[in-house]
Amino acid sequence: MRIERRAAPATHMQYLSPLVALLATLVTGALIFALLGQQPGAVMYAFFIAPVRDLYGISELLLKATPLLLCAVGLSLCFRARVWNIGAEGQFILGTLGGGVIALACNDAGAGFAWATLAAVLAGMAAGTCWAGIVALLRDRFGCSEILTSIMLNYIALQLLLWSVQGPLKDPNGFNFPESALLVEELLLPTLHPDYRVHVGLLLALAAAVGLWLLVQRSLLGFQIRVLGESARAADYAGFSARLTLWFVLAACGALAGIAGAFEVLGPVGQVTPHLSAGYGFSAIIVVFLGRNNPLGIVLAGLLFALTFIGGENLQIEFGLPRSITQMFQGMLLFYLLAADFLINYQIRWPFSTAAEA
Repeated sequence: MRIERRAAPATHMQYLSPLVALLATLVTGALIFALLGQQPGAVMYAFFIAPVRDLYGISELLLKATPLLLCAVGLSLCFRARVWNIGAEGQFILGTLGGGVIALACNDAGAGFAWATLAAVLAGMAAGTCWAGIVALLRDRFGCSEILTSIMLNYIALQLLLWSVQGPLKDPNGFNFPESALLVEELLLPTLHPDYRVHVGLLLALAAAVGLWLLVQRSLLGFQIRVLGESARAADYAGFSARLTLWFVLAACGALAGIAGAFEVLGPVGQVTPHLSAGYGFSAIIVVFLGRNNPLGIVLAGLLFALTFIGGENLQIEFGLPRSITQMFQGMLLFYLLAADFLINYQIRWPFSTAAEA
């Protein structure tokens, strides 16, 4: 057996492979549930259909998609420039801390809550940007791999969050639970409808996706990012600065992830807790690849991944299945997507096929 690169990979399969990966994930998931003694049809219905069968479910889907889209848009910029930032999770967590600190400081202000909310969002953006700036500095100054440094900074950010909710941010009236005080309602983000929890952050997430398209397709900076991603030597020959691009894409990613973190504190959660992030930063990486690094694809993939989050919660309630079901579906989807991409670009030559051709 030998593996050969295809001379001309099928272009249309680049866009069909996510659908193939999704179909393979659904079939595999049904088989796994059957082996576990569950009714595959009922479980798959509860996972993919039941959570969005009414307006409230759709609003919860959009709520879950908001942080995913913000993180994914920032990561898309990084990946286009071949800056492999794996640290959106840590940047998201720093955003929750930055936004949470300012929001809690203004919790009893009594006036100017709109300005306090804006200040908390900006603080979250600044915290995420600074955290991503560490990755940029280490790569720019010392040539450190952004993959390793961004991954390690995720765990440092998590430890900072755990220390904060058990130390300076801990609610003294919270019965010793590791969480901050609840934010007053005036500090929370405005919702799009009084009966649902989805807030104005969704509009910013969609605007970020549109802004990504405009930046990449309609600006000189976007052209520089694309050229750098295709060939560092070509970008250098054209006079484009790889250093400035590195700092820009990491700062933009950190800012968007930080905003997403602040939105989580100021939105559905309303306080700083150890479980603020459901793995949005990590899941956003798969969202980018599943969406083919295309703004519209990222929005659709973000909605699909948001569905896996609320579908997993629904399975816990209705069937008593573990929370890890969500990670299982996400992992299978990534596995099949990578497998499909491999088969698009490479072909496997078996000994008997070679002999037959001869």
